[in-house]
Amino acid sequence: MDETVAEFIRRTVLKIPMSEVMTVLKAWNFLSESQLQTLNLRQRKDSLAQSVVLLCEEKCASLSDAALLDIVCTQVHRHQKIWDVYQMSKGPGEDLDLFDIEQFKSSFKKILERALKNVTVSFRDAEENAVWIRVAWGTQYTKPNQYKPTYVVYYSHTPYAFTSSSTLRSNIPLLGQALTVASKHHQIVKMDLRSRYLDSLKAIVFKQYNQNFEIHNPTTPLQERSLGLDINTDSRIIHENAVEKDKVQRITQETFGDYPQPRLEFAQYKLETKFKSDLNGGILADREEPLRCLIKFSSPHLLEALKSLAPAGIADAPLSPLLTCIPSRGMNYFKIRDK
Repeated sequence: MDETVAEFIRRTVLKIPMSEVMTVLKAWNFLSESQLQTLNLRQRKDSLAQSVVLLCEEKCASLSDAALLDIVCTQVHRHQKIWDVYQMSKGPGEDLDLFDIEQFKSSFKKILERALKNVTVSFRDAEENAVWIRVAWGTQYTKPNQYKPTYVVYYSHTPYAFTSSSTLRSNIPLLGQALTVASKHHQIVKMDLRSRYLDSLKAIVFKQYNQNFEIHNPTTPLQERSLGLDINTDSRIIHENAVEKDKVQRITQETFGDYPQPRLEFAQYKLETKFKSDLNGGILADREEPLRCLIKFSSPHLLEALKSLAPAGIADAPLSPLLTCIPSRGMNYFKIRDK
């Protein structure tokens, strides 16, 4: 086994938490069950990684095998990447073609290999007709860097692809070309949607976030539920509070639904507006350039946080459509300009 392959496997194993090593190695499906049973999971991580390398040497693991291990590791820890969403479209009059996954892989790989002398392309099929693609980029003069690859998740029969953010921006157009040609689309555009949570991005673009969730409808009327108020409080205040709370809950439910929200960490709004004033003169009166500002909302679970604002009394209901339209518009990057 090549030394570079051995080092690649060793470093990949070192990235895996000890509690997940066996799960990842089994999903890799390269080492036999008897080989896996020889591993001592109580030894130090570096010793365990070296033991895995020795087992791989017995089976003469190739770079392709090592790349598959890296894909499995990335699938398990997909939330450690930041994912961008791309949408493709057919040309005028073009119909949907029968999709052949093997033809897609072959075409995708050929396009990259023709454009770049040094590139490593690996594939792994996943659930729901998804194919994971790993691209390690090189140049005409340097070998592919196996430690800074780009990952692509493409769902067959759909116009959507999800790519991990890459520092090699010069290769993004080539990647887009390979996707459009291999999937038999006409053009590709980057959506204003990004997150660490790949499954939530998928739920947003496929409109799956409002499906197959249990709806919670309390059978006890609101008036009969405990409001946590003093027993001597005026009954008119109790009724007013109950009516207002019921109204807020109803508006929130109509806006967000009863289902769990897709997980996003932020929403960003860029505002450009001309200065307007009825007063004569002023330091900004003759300014030609628009005023610009950037507003960013962030939270470990932004949409659930927004959903809780009105019921918690922090904001009025309904919230601004600019905040509530994120899932329906498939965006968390917005540009707001004067009409």
